[in-house]
This record gives sequence, structure tokens and C-alpha cells, in this order.
Amino acid sequence: MSANQTDPMIGRLIDDRYQVRSRIARGGMATVYLATDLRLERRVAIKIMHGHLADDASFKERFIQEARSAARLAHPNVVNVFDQGQDDDSAYLVMEYLPGITLRELLQDHKVLTSEQAMDILEAVLAGLAAAHRAGIVHRDLKPENVLLADDGRIKIGDFGLARAATANTATGAALLGTIAYLSPELVTRGVADTRSDIYALGIMLYEMLTGEQPYKGEQPMQIAYQHANDTVPSPSSADPSVPAELDELVLWATARDPEQRPRDARAMLDQLIDVQRVLADPTGAPLGRTMVLPPASATMVLPRGATGETQALPKARHRTGPVGPAAVDTAAELGHAARRRRRRGFVWIVVVLLLAVAGGGAGWWFGAGPGSQVAVPDVTGQDPAAAASVLEAAEFVVAPDNAADFSVEVPTGQVIGTDPGSSSRLQKGSTVTLVVSQGPQPLDLPTVVGQTEDAARASLSSFAVQDSTTQFDAADPGTVLAVSGVDATGAAVDLADTAQYGEQQPVTLTVSLGPVPDVVGQTVEEAQAALQAVELTGVEAGTEFSSDVDEGSVIRADPQQDGPVRPGASLDLVVSKGPPPVTVPDVTGKTIDEATAQLQALGLRVSYDRCTAFTCAFYDWEARLPVLATDPPAQSTAARGSTVRLSYRVE
Repeated sequence: MSANQTDPMIGRLIDDRYQVRSRIARGGMATVYLATDLRLERRVAIKIMHGHLADDASFKERFIQEARSAARLAHPNVVNVFDQGQDDDSAYLVMEYLPGITLRELLQDHKVLTSEQAMDILEAVLAGLAAAHRAGIVHRDLKPENVLLADDGRIKIGDFGLARAATANTATGAALLGTIAYLSPELVTRGVADTRSDIYALGIMLYEMLTGEQPYKGEQPMQIAYQHANDTVPSPSSADPSVPAELDELVLWATARDPEQRPRDARAMLDQLIDVQRVLADPTGAPLGRTMVLPPASATMVLPRGATGETQALPKARHRTGPVGPAAVDTAAELGHAARRRRRRGFVWIVVVLLLAVAGGGAGWWFGAGPGSQVAVPDVTGQDPAAAASVLEAAEFVVAPDNAADFSVEVPTGQVIGTDPGSSSRLQKGSTVTLVVSQGPQPLDLPTVVGQTEDAARASLSSFAVQDSTTQFDAADPGTVLAVSGVDATGAAVDLADTAQYGEQQPVTLTVSLGPVPDVVGQTVEEAQAALQAVELTGVEAGTEFSSDVDEGSVIRADPQQDGPVRPGASLDLVVSKGPPPVTVPDVTGKTIDEATAQLQALGLRVSYDRCTAFTCAFYDWEARLPVLATDPPAQSTAARGSTVRLSYRVE
């Protein structure tokens, strides 16, 4: 029997809105299901907290708080959060459904990815994580299982905040082993984490994508945790020599045991990754500088063939011989001359050593603390230009008088995007650095989507961040786009009907028709209220009126209680008919019965009178000649339409 058949959640209706269809995945803290949002008629992924965690009030509270934090993120590389609520004793989270696979499944199928594939995936993950870090959110559980690869090519990060909410009792066995493979040393040893802990996990993931295996292995989670805390992650090329040196350096930078030696956040690592991609894409360009270990000084000496480098006994000096025999060389004059030569050579060497010491010390001062020293360019992203300039000047850089400008989706207008050279660069003190200031999102042509279906409009607006649509009742067909709105520079909502251009990835909200308000005219109050409730409207009985067209007790009309469009949840006033309005009885005295009857019936009144006897009317055409003496009700009084007026007459 399959897991879906035994899972009691399958087929369940959550919060009268989400119909659970099938199970997608199960983790240590929650299970993810595929569900249908019956209200908006779309597929969603719904994550439901395990029942055994329901008694942990702090867990539930942090689960809800982190869900709200994740919902604030609006980024193409982050899974959107639509809703959050409570079902019985378990909290649930509603997210967008992305048909596809996880990075873990991709690695299981292909084991090793190419450098280009690994960099493409890492770039998307870093872009989404940079948005989270900028919003003050630390993921704390980055791993291939939480990277989603959609069928349409999109790459998104999921499960924001669940690791933060987890306790020591929420994951054991295989679940703990899968997570601990990506834990940073500071999380293992001190239980603390910040943005640099996420960077460490990404470094481990990049290593795994490039080599097909994790750097640390062990049968027990504690063995892996010990290696994270005490060992240095090896370079990927040690397992696969085809890995470029630039990616080796990126992995080693991201997985440094000391958090201070890692990238500050995802934005800093993303900037470096882009530089690496640029270098690898241009094989003719200058390679990155590499640190070289010079051989020891003794290795530069040339020894005689057969020499071993050990201490050797040199042969004794030979005497010069001539035709008359050996000549002595140990005379007093020659010995004194040799001594003077040795003293001169010693003095020269002392001078040389002193000069070298002075030169070495000067060079050390120049490059270590003097004008020739190199320092890293500070990261001033997100600061205003004046504050950024102060930071750079404090680091002994010269700030260019004119700022550069560029478009940015993430950095607000007027704030610093970065510097040129970038913050990862090392420059000599006194070098000129240019601030790059954000012009805000790049203006793009805004397509006209009013009148299209919602799906077609979303496809046309793919360059913008399309939010959840608002709905209202309208004469247009259901699903038709009625209006498009966005935000201005202050964040206030604005109508985009007459806007030709709008910022890239800025929020866009569609107003979509639900069709007309149900026609309840002629229905009873109970029938009208039921028809309105079926479309999330409320009918309130609000008075009566006379009506010649609607029967008494039936609804004449449904009026909205507020001006403007009618949206789900609105209340409508139901006006009920009192029947036809009353009429004034005309004065028909003196007219014949025939004339009076015609006049009264024309007003919707009935007529009655006593028939005359055969004796009384024997010699008269009574309907034409008998005059009316009075009416009941009397003339000028009111009577309901359809009521009867009685005529009195006399026989002449």
C-alpha cells in the first residue's frame, strides 16, 4: 500500500480552502503536500507541522514568526509564501508549487556537475540568499534538499526559517546526518550562526556539486561534526583535477573555519562568483594571481656532480711547481697580503649585509605599513554616498569626485550598489575608488494586459514581481484582468493604467474579475442570502419598498453598503418588495356603472356592485344608464392595487 493511501491527510480540506491531493515529501519537522486552493483555483504546496511538535509552544511560535519573515521576501529565487494558519493542533504554511526536482535528486542522478552547471545553480541560490540576508534572515539549513529546480528552469530556495525553529529534539538519525553535513564550525561548537554560516553551507554544496561527494564522511553525525570543527575543507581539485583553480579558491574562501575569513554575506560571495565566471569565460584573459611557495635557498646552489650536500673534506692545496722545483708560498709577505685581502672582503660583506638589511626593512615598511601597503576595499553596499565615502577615506583610499550610476533591483535609489574596484579587491593605500550609486530598478516597457486572462497577463509581466491578485465582481468574464497597480517611490499603491514604463522586478498587482454579482431580484430573502454567501458576499435585509413588478416579500435589488467595486467579503443591502403601491380612489359619482368600472379597473382596482332585479331594471339598460351614487372606499382615499371598490347606484 502506498504512502498516499495510508496518509490520513490525503483528501482532507484544510481551513475550508485547501484540498490536499498527495504527499510530496516528509521531513523531521513537517510534511509537504500538493494541494488545490479552491478559492483561487490553483495548485499550491502546503507544509504541515508534525503532530508530535504541537505541544512545543515555542516551536509553534517560531514556526509562525519565521513563516512571516519568509513571506516578506519577494525574490525570483525564493519560494513564495502565500498563507499561514492553524489546522487543529498543527501549524501549516502555504507556498507556491514548483513542479520539478531538488538539487539532491539532480546529484543522485548525475553525481558530478560541470563547472558551468555548478556556477549557474550557485549564482541563483546566492541571488535569493542575498535578498534574505539583506532582510535580516539567516537560513541556517541550506542543503541540496532545499534547492528546488523547477521544470521551467527556475531555481529557488525553500524552507526559510525551519532550521532556526528546530531544537535538539526535532531531528535525529538520517535527518540529522543530512543536515549536519553542511553545518558551520561555529554552529557545531557554539551553536551560533549568522550570514557567514549560510556561506559555509554553500561552500560545502559547491564542493559536492564539483566532486560528487561531501568533504567529510562518517558513520555517526558526531564524527562529521568533529571534522567540521577541527579540519580544513580540501580543495575540490584534490578529488577532481579538472576543477578550475578559481573554483578551488572560492570553495576554500567560503569554508574557512574562522567566520571572519569568509565572505561577509551572500552578496559578497555573489560578486566574487561573477568575477570567476568572467575569468573562466575568457580563456585568453589574464589569469588570477596565484600564491607560490618558493624553494629553500639551499636548493638554488649548484653542487659538484656526485655531491650529496653533506659536509665534505676538501683536498689540500697543492704547491705550484716549476722547472726548478716547488716554490714555498708561506712567506711572511705573502701571508700578510692574504690577511689584508680577507679583511677587505669581510668589510665589503658587512656593508652588503647592512645595505640589504636596510633595503629589506624599508621594503617591509613600504609594503607593510607605508604608502605601498595593500588593503581590502571596504564593502559599503547599501550606504548613502556620504557615509560610504567616509568609510573609504578612513581606509586611506581616495574617493573619485564623480559617482558612477547603475540600475539595481535590490538597492534603493540613491544608495551605494558597490565600488569600482569591487569590495573583494586589494589596493594600495591612496588608490582612487569610485562609488557606484543605485538609480533604482531599470525602467522596462510595461505591456498592456487589461482585458487578458490572468495567466496570459502573468506571462506578459514576467520581468516584474507579480503579487497575489486581488479580485472583484464585474460584468467582465471571470478571470479577466480589470486593472494593474504597482507602487511609487514611497511605496504607496498607484494605478499603472497610463504608465508606459515600470521598474524591473518591482511589485505588480492584478485586479481580476469574478464575474457579475449574482442576480437575486425576485428571490426570497433567504434564497438571496444563500446565493450571495456562495460567492463570499453577505446579504443584509435593509428595508421594504412598493413595487409593481416584484411580488410582495421578494427582493427588489441588492445595494452595496460601500462605494467602489464589490469584493469578496462585502455586504449588500437587500431591499424587499411590499407589493404594488396604493392608488387614490377617484371620484366616479354621477358616472354610469360602466364608466366607473372602466376607470377603476384601469387603476388596478376591482369593482363590485349589487345587481338590479328584473323588476327594477326591466325598462332600463342599467350598465349604460344607472348613475353611481358613492364608492366604498370613498373617493380620494387610498386603496391597495388589486383591492375591491364597491359601487352604490340608483335606479332612475
